[in-house]
Amino acid sequence: MTGETAKPARLVACPTCGAAAAYDPANPWRPFCSERCRSIDLGAWASESYRIPLREGDPDAPSPGEEGGPAGGPNTPGS
Repeated sequence: MTGETAKPARLVACPTCGAAAAYDPANPWRPFCSERCRSIDLGAWASESYRIPLREGDPDAPSPGEEGGPAGGPNTPGS
């Protein structure tokens, strides 16, 4: 026995559902509370639900008509 006491796991809010989740190596899904919440988050990334908004006048923003632009892209109905 080394005399060290184990620290209690830090509790954080699950990014998906908000439930308390232990941020500890014993929690294989940290910072999520469960495998389900981890999978939901992964699915959101895979479907590109998370996006960083562009600023007005950003030179890197695609112009209308370019792929990824607001209009006239290859997936626009009727084009």
